[in-house]
Amino acid sequence: MNRMLLGGLMLAALVLGPLAQARAQGQNADADARFKTIYTQEWAWRSGASSGPRGRALPDNSRLDTVDAKSQQERLSYWTHVLSELDALDVKALSPANQVNYAVYHRQIANFVSDGRFKTWQMPFNSDSAFWSDLYEQLGGDQLRSVADYRAYLQKLAQVPRYFAQEEADMRLGLARGFSVPRAVLDGRDRSIAEEAQRKNPTNSPYYKPFRQMPGNIPKTQAEALRERARRVIARQLTPAYARLLVFFDHVYLPRARTTLAAESLPDGKAYYRQQILQYTTLNLGPDAIHSIGLREVARIHAKMLRTMRATGFNGSFFDFLTYLRTNPRFYARTSQELLDKTAWVAKEVDGQLSRLFGHLPRERFTIEPVPAGIAPYYTSGRGGPSVYLVNTYDLKSRPLYDMPALTLHESYPGHALQLELASEANNQPAFRRDGYISAYGEGWALYSEYLGNVMGIYKTPYQRFGFLTYQMWRACRLVVDTGIHHMGWSRQKAINYMLANTALSRREIENEVDRYISWPGQALSYELGYMEIRRLRAKAEKALGSNFNIRAFHDTVLSTGSVPLPVLARRIDRFIAEGGPEPAFSCDCAKR
Repeated sequence: MNRMLLGGLMLAALVLGPLAQARAQGQNADADARFKTIYTQEWAWRSGASSGPRGRALPDNSRLDTVDAKSQQERLSYWTHVLSELDALDVKALSPANQVNYAVYHRQIANFVSDGRFKTWQMPFNSDSAFWSDLYEQLGGDQLRSVADYRAYLQKLAQVPRYFAQEEADMRLGLARGFSVPRAVLDGRDRSIAEEAQRKNPTNSPYYKPFRQMPGNIPKTQAEALRERARRVIARQLTPAYARLLVFFDHVYLPRARTTLAAESLPDGKAYYRQQILQYTTLNLGPDAIHSIGLREVARIHAKMLRTMRATGFNGSFFDFLTYLRTNPRFYARTSQELLDKTAWVAKEVDGQLSRLFGHLPRERFTIEPVPAGIAPYYTSGRGGPSVYLVNTYDLKSRPLYDMPALTLHESYPGHALQLELASEANNQPAFRRDGYISAYGEGWALYSEYLGNVMGIYKTPYQRFGFLTYQMWRACRLVVDTGIHHMGWSRQKAINYMLANTALSRREIENEVDRYISWPGQALSYELGYMEIRRLRAKAEKALGSNFNIRAFHDTVLSTGSVPLPVLARRIDRFIAEGGPEPAFSCDCAKR
């Protein structure tokens, strides 16, 4: 090659290189801008801040949502349109950060579209949660700070009759096509309706709670006027709405609810169950493969449980040991306060260990409260969120103390409360990520948090270690039971017997849990599969990084992603490994320890 040609090529490279780079950056900027426009408009429409390019939205925070069939079809049309816009984007042209945002957002919108096509809104409750029992949280009753907030809250309370009537009409449509909650899990589920329907004194209603102690910045005369209006709205509109709903539930829904259990027995049931699996696990796994994974995990954990049982000094059979645990009073609190106190003690023990395992902790803190009486009989043993850890004090003989440490690690710190608080403080992420929740990630992390109790020294006795293992077994059993019910035709009793034989959970807990799996297909699969993936990624990072592996950096990296599909988390850990395992720039309003 002559010198002139070589020089020309070098000159061209010097000129064209920056031009190509600039062109690529311009393409990134264009793609990023288009993507941001799509999700910003959709989020504003979804959250009610604007009407968006299509569909209807709530104009302000003084209206309850509209959930009738027409509105549901409009939602489906709009989200289908959004999904088509997303599919038209050149994902490779997005910046690396927005490629992650896209993966999360695309799955989110695809799930909305799938739910709309399967018309899941025609079944707006399950044995675990319901629109009528979750309504107070939806109304934001604990977030009222001003007169305007209270007025908006009262306006929404006055709309409950309309909202309930729309939900009833939706459920009638579901009944007509055989899309309902199974009859087998409905007994007693009307208790939470009846409690409000039969309310005599409106000031005893949970909906009156915000008016019992109002902010000091509200003048007394205005406060009393608001209280009087609240008493009137509850007595004249809210309580009658619950009474009408109770009549519908007892005399229409119960008699006509389907007698089958399996999700695959629903209209287009096989496709529906596969979609539920994808939605909750974020993995392309079929029910047969998941069932096999569950059987292997059950066998593995059972061997560990046997060794731990021997460490207690018990010489009988495994069945005898489970009976001993379920019946010996030493393993149960005598009062509700005792259970709450012991739970708080464990939570504080965990608090003292967090800085060993995490570099960044949230500013928010959680409190511990008992599960409300109206839902306690069929509620889980505990439920954690960014502000409150609910502990079920109903039927104390069903709440063993030996598994309470694992439950507390799962629901509070470092489980749900920690993960959700950090997510809400991640102001560098779009709102659809801060406020989103992906079950495989969130529940997988919470189950992994139970595992961390071993290195924290939380499980101090063989019985507590057995409690940890029975919780591990519980989630492994879910893989078997969920697919058994919804794919293999298991009966409710077969599922109950399977869990009784393999876990130390009480019968009440097991019956409530099985009912939850029956009425909420696929959700139970997310825990164990998410946990197994996080454990796999940690082992991969430890092996690749060797002495450079830092557990605090690994945990901070996992939590810094927010709630993401498992494949997205795997790619993030691959990058963590490629970068040598550095401590991440955790961009949120967090306290660094």
